[in-house]
Amino acid sequence: MTGTVTGTSPGTGGSGSSLRVALVGYGLAGSVFHAPLIAATDGLVLDTIVTANPERQAQARAEYPGVRLAASPDELWERAGAGGAHRTAGQGSGDPLDLVVVASPNRTHVPISTDALKAGLAVVVDKPIAGTAAEARELAALADERGLLLSVFQNRRWDNDFRTVRKLVADGELGEVQRFESRFERWRPQLKGGWRESGDPAEFGGLLYDLGSHVVDQALVLFGPAVRVYAESDVRRPGAQTDDDTFIAITHANGVRSHLWVSAVAAQLGPRFRVLGSAAGYVKYGLDPQEAALREGLRPAPGWGSEPESLWGRVGAGESPLTGGGTPVRTLPGDYPAYYAGVAAALRDGTAPPVTAYEAAAALDVLEAARVSAREGRAVTIGGNA
Repeated sequence: MTGTVTGTSPGTGGSGSSLRVALVGYGLAGSVFHAPLIAATDGLVLDTIVTANPERQAQARAEYPGVRLAASPDELWERAGAGGAHRTAGQGSGDPLDLVVVASPNRTHVPISTDALKAGLAVVVDKPIAGTAAEARELAALADERGLLLSVFQNRRWDNDFRTVRKLVADGELGEVQRFESRFERWRPQLKGGWRESGDPAEFGGLLYDLGSHVVDQALVLFGPAVRVYAESDVRRPGAQTDDDTFIAITHANGVRSHLWVSAVAAQLGPRFRVLGSAAGYVKYGLDPQEAALREGLRPAPGWGSEPESLWGRVGAGESPLTGGGTPVRTLPGDYPAYYAGVAAALRDGTAPPVTAYEAAAALDVLEAARVSAREGRAVTIGGNA
């Protein structure tokens, strides 16, 4: 299984030691999501932050006193030795590393992850893991060959609302699910700039690969493989170079249909989830609170990821939740810390990682099909399924 390590060496994940983590990239993903969660995880220590930006280096020093700094990933490899669980005494220089987290721009995910795996280091890579499913599977094969962990940071599997939907579906509270609606919408009529809005194909910018990576991954987790994809993708904002308003329709192998929206130009936000089953439906508005909390500098603590009762979704049939119909359902707390706890456990015990590269590749199959569908105005089958 991808990400299974074959053993541990003294000082590199054995009992009573911490695993040393290098974080590549200290922009939004690195500074807001990865660094705080790594630092809050028992058994992991944030050892090195890689950024060439002087302002971000100063920010890293202020936020994590004592952290090492590096200007490029190449500075990490000489410290890798044989890497992680396969390192032997005398290899490498200084304190060795056990895990590299790749939170740099999309175009760098594959080359940096490849170099890290070849250096013998376990890897966590931010989504999307790659620009194509084929590249993702090549990375997965390399990790398998080396016996190293390779996992993808699909953190929104641990959103409070998604955890709640997952439990409702698993418990059969809605009956047989027939249609799953998921919206990740924002109102950002002005461009912010940066590589995420670049039209350069090498960047894999735009909402399809950004927020689309999340909503597609969630749909596949809930309802399994996709066999057919239809998409509409538009560039709405003046001066925009890549998609900022996209719709994806997935037909799953089990017959469930997922309708997914990602948008930066939604002047009125729809429900985050609307799940329609044969017995009842679930409707939930609002976003998980964890990103906002992390942006504000808050860190995981008792009560983390919880929301007030006024934001709970409702389950019912034949009634509108907007007029008080249905029964309020307590939203499970969001739990982003569970991701890195799962990574630490996988490194120490050889268990499966919380998200595999093969799962990420399946989501990329859908994103690639959506891109073709939107461009050619037709539905696209996946895996030869009709």
